[in-house]
Amino acid sequence: MQSTAFTLSPTLPLHTNPNRFRRSLNLRLSAAKSNNNDGGVNHNGLSSSSSSSSFTRQSWSMSPSSSSFKFRPLPLVPTSDLSPPQATSVPESAGDSSAESSSLLKTLQLGSLFGLWYLFNIYFNIYNKQVLKACHFPVTVTVVQFAVGTVLVTFMWALNLYKRPKITGAMLAAIFPLAIVHTLGNLFTNMSLGKVAVSFTHTIKAMEPFFSVILSAMFLGERPTPWVIGSLVPIVGGVALASITEASFNWAGFASAMASNVTNQSRNVLSKKVMVKQEESLDNITLFSIITIMSFFLLAPAAIFMEGVKFTPAYLQSAGLDVRQVYTRSLLAALCFHAYQQVSYMILQRVSPV
Repeated sequence: MQSTAFTLSPTLPLHTNPNRFRRSLNLRLSAAKSNNNDGGVNHNGLSSSSSSSSFTRQSWSMSPSSSSFKFRPLPLVPTSDLSPPQATSVPESAGDSSAESSSLLKTLQLGSLFGLWYLFNIYFNIYNKQVLKACHFPVTVTVVQFAVGTVLVTFMWALNLYKRPKITGAMLAAIFPLAIVHTLGNLFTNMSLGKVAVSFTHTIKAMEPFFSVILSAMFLGERPTPWVIGSLVPIVGGVALASITEASFNWAGFASAMASNVTNQSRNVLSKKVMVKQEESLDNITLFSIITIMSFFLLAPAAIFMEGVKFTPAYLQSAGLDVRQVYTRSLLAALCFHAYQQVSYMILQRVSPV
């Protein structure tokens, strides 16, 4: 199929009167019929000469105000030149590089979380030991730390800094054992810090991987590899050697630190189990927030019953303590306590307890 190039004469007026053109055409048709006997008539009753002359003699002029223009059809493109679009292939190296960069980013995030965990834990131990040396009431100190965490969680939910969860009775029933072991674990840690040196308490707490492997096998079904079991041998031997040669050793501090190992690792394993089962509704921040609030309400009555109200300004002044200094260091210890515990839950959601 070919296309015919055509041009529109620049003298064509845009305002041609259609009635005038129709009357002129009718007059030429009637004249052609009257000359029918002259010969050379075409199939429409018009002679070839008259029809051609009649149309060529018609002059259409464009008004001066109109702009001259010309329409030209686009040339036809051969069908052989029309090829379907080709799909561009993505090199495999691009996908591998993106996967490697994503894996590297996750590794860096995990390493940063471990660094923050150690940093907050160090400052917590320093300030917490100072408070426990001035105020020998570990249950009250632990309640203060849970109270500060409860205030932070309430403030976070009230200002919508984090989405407030919809808590059901089934959730509370599943979290309640975690709150108990969480409360006992931190209470035993403070009791040990009040009895022995900070370094010795954390030397004993180096046994946590040992209990983590045992409890993970019991509750999560994770069987340790021979390499993991082999790495526990120097840990257990080192703790035993340090306990024998420790100058500040006493059985109360040792037993409290070991009880803290068992309860804290029980909390980690059970928390991992809850986060896996109810991953959509309970993330690490929500789970730790609920545990913190429940621990405060569990331990506050016990602190009043066991030690009384020992953290008032009047009592601290009567004991010859600087109230402002005790409150400041208690607040810093509580903030670092909440921060390192929260970071530990963020790590726990990414890796196994072991």
